[in-house]
Amino acid sequence: MPHKETIKEKAILVGVQLNQTDSHIEQSLEELKALTETAGGEVVAILTQNRDRIHSSTYIGKGKVEELQAIEEEYEPDLIIFNSELSPSQNRNLSKVLGARIIDRTQLILDIFAKRARSREGKLQVQLAQLEYMLPRLSGQGIELSRLGGGIGTRGPGETKLETDRRHIRNEIAEVKRQLQQVVKHRSQYRERRRKNNVFQIALVGYTNAGKSTLFNRLGEADSLEEDQLFATLDPMTRKLKLPSNYSILMTDTVGFIQDLPTSLIASFRSTLEEVNEADLLLHVVDASHPNYIEHEKTVHRLFKELEMDHIPQLTVYNKKDAITGDFVPSPSENFIKISALDPSDLHELKQEIERLMIEQMVPFDVQVSSDEGNLIARLKRDAIIKDLSFIEEKDHYHISGYIFNDHPIAGSVSQSKE
Repeated sequence: MPHKETIKEKAILVGVQLNQTDSHIEQSLEELKALTETAGGEVVAILTQNRDRIHSSTYIGKGKVEELQAIEEEYEPDLIIFNSELSPSQNRNLSKVLGARIIDRTQLILDIFAKRARSREGKLQVQLAQLEYMLPRLSGQGIELSRLGGGIGTRGPGETKLETDRRHIRNEIAEVKRQLQQVVKHRSQYRERRRKNNVFQIALVGYTNAGKSTLFNRLGEADSLEEDQLFATLDPMTRKLKLPSNYSILMTDTVGFIQDLPTSLIASFRSTLEEVNEADLLLHVVDASHPNYIEHEKTVHRLFKELEMDHIPQLTVYNKKDAITGDFVPSPSENFIKISALDPSDLHELKQEIERLMIEQMVPFDVQVSSDEGNLIARLKRDAIIKDLSFIEEKDHYHISGYIFNDHPIAGSVSQSKE
């Protein structure tokens, strides 16, 4: 059976430059183009305008609206995408004079999130963000809801359809939040279990498309979605990672951050990023070959602060070092490493660096353990980083040295075993 080719929707992109450098608007629209392509669209034209401030009623000025009408007539697009979040009135006013469907950056990101979400939690969070986005935009937009409250007892006296729609969305929001709480509670139980088992956790974080999923797959031999697209990963995945000393830790892949990520999306995905808050170490993956890598780093650090994650130890991983062009200067960070996620020797070096940073959070031990204390020996092998393990035959005991977390249940046993 021949493969049916997907017909891409034609899109015009519209952006406004507000007292910024030319490169900012160019990069912002380049990112919007990448988002459009990720959503399955094809950009046929881009319109920009320099303004002191956004036009309150139509986002762009009257003359530019007329120019946009002419471009629309020429290209006959399916949709027109605006680079900032449109207010409900701006959307309404533009819809009156333009024939194509109008969406903004937030709606585009939500559309990608909806397409990418795999887990129940991911889908619920997308649904919540979409409902919260839709609620203030109901008025005059003719948004039809598939399931309206109908029948006796659902409408108040003199209640309009718009009010019913709003009430329905508020009920939906409450229900989605209730379901999310259940999922989050379930996940927190898993996290609690991990904490009790004293498992060291790292989280891969960074700007979208920095190569987190590629790194995750190469390090943990996992099957996280790996594509050269924005927001390829939406649902956090956790896998075991074996360090050079054979010590096993847990590694989580997370949704990528992006510039101007709408606040509603940050709020909706806060519980997804709770995985990050539980981490003992953050691997901040940066695409070192991207011309705007410095701005990407700043965006991620800004979001760390907003999400109260800036207290967690970090290792900056400059990825795609083989594709770096021009002058590359790492940001002033105590801990950074340059790698290619596709180079096995670089991955080994990264594992060694993770182990080194982990040891900084541990305490050294040097003990002699009797050969009949098999249980303690087994636990040390599993729960500590062993640097030396040798059997002293004449004394019938093992000499074991290495590193262990101070709060680990067997840390006391280790100190008692000291001679």
